[in-house]
Amino acid sequence: MKFIVSSSALLKQLQQISGVVNANTVLPILEDYLFEIEKNKLTVVATDLESVMKIHMEIEAKDSGKVCIPAKILMDSLKNLPDQPLTFNIDKNFGIEITSDNGKYKVMGENPDNFPKEPVNDDAVSFTMTSSALLTAINKTIFAVSNDDLRPAMTGVFFELDKNSLTAVATDAHRLVKYKRKDVSCPKADHFIVPKKPLTLLRNALPDNEDELTISYNNNHLFVDHGGTQLVCRLIDARFPDYKVVIPVDNPYNLTVSRSDFQSALRRVSIFSNKSTNQVALNISGNQLQLAAQDVDFSFEGTERMNCQYTGEDMQIAFNAKFLIEMLNGTASEEVKMELSTPTKAGIIKPLEQDESEDQLMLVMPLMLNN
Repeated sequence: MKFIVSSSALLKQLQQISGVVNANTVLPILEDYLFEIEKNKLTVVATDLESVMKIHMEIEAKDSGKVCIPAKILMDSLKNLPDQPLTFNIDKNFGIEITSDNGKYKVMGENPDNFPKEPVNDDAVSFTMTSSALLTAINKTIFAVSNDDLRPAMTGVFFELDKNSLTAVATDAHRLVKYKRKDVSCPKADHFIVPKKPLTLLRNALPDNEDELTISYNNNHLFVDHGGTQLVCRLIDARFPDYKVVIPVDNPYNLTVSRSDFQSALRRVSIFSNKSTNQVALNISGNQLQLAAQDVDFSFEGTERMNCQYTGEDMQIAFNAKFLIEMLNGTASEEVKMELSTPTKAGIIKPLEQDESEDQLMLVMPLMLNN
């Protein structure tokens, strides 16, 4: 079997799916890419048994066939080759010879029959949305996903589907992010939890444009199809906590600040906070917001003042600065509004300006003030 492909085009496509391949896997064949050639079309598959990613590209080939090629050595050699046509020759024992303008490289492939089969798209429900809408939903929620394997439901993003909207929710029990798109229509009310890794892979592979994606799901798997790139992943089989009961209904005090100024002040002050809690206390009185952090063990202390707009009683409340910084990163609005009630109840952060088709809400639990 023989085919010819451009080295830079192949590298660009493989980089989209290289994140699927784990370095230390249970099965050695999972460290390979599966190359499938049919006429002038090449399909490359990568899997870690939980997620499968595929790319399709045009090549020059007369035969059809399959072979497994070790991913690491192929990627390393492609990164170091200048842009040129490469000829792949595969013999019947899966020995692979790659010929470039000036060189010849040999690598031992593996039997493609041993490569895991991908899940089939049976009884799947499908809907479409734009690539940028899905990308935004991932970017605005993924940072709040929990890393605690003892709570599997929280280690992914919860997608709630409705006839005229799609809502993505992520929480790690200390903060919660809810992002709703009103420009997506799903066939029926439904929900599923997608693990963090496939979402990260999609984030790196999808273009931020108006391309249409087809999203399908059944009881066990999610299928995302974007023309030349496809992803299949296993869904998390667990019950997501009822997030609606956590969101406080009555937060009478409103604080409005410039997002970038607040974020920069938090970054500076948090340097002096305790490294295990990242605690920064907010003292709000009138139109002045004071941020204070200290680390008693090292006698570090930092305070800063900034202007704000505030309606409500004077208040002192403490938060994890790292969480606040990440949440402020998750919105593009110039100003943000914080809704507060008491120093022991969750604060809500909302962007002041957002698109008509979007609705974003972020919730963060306060820390105990150590006076």
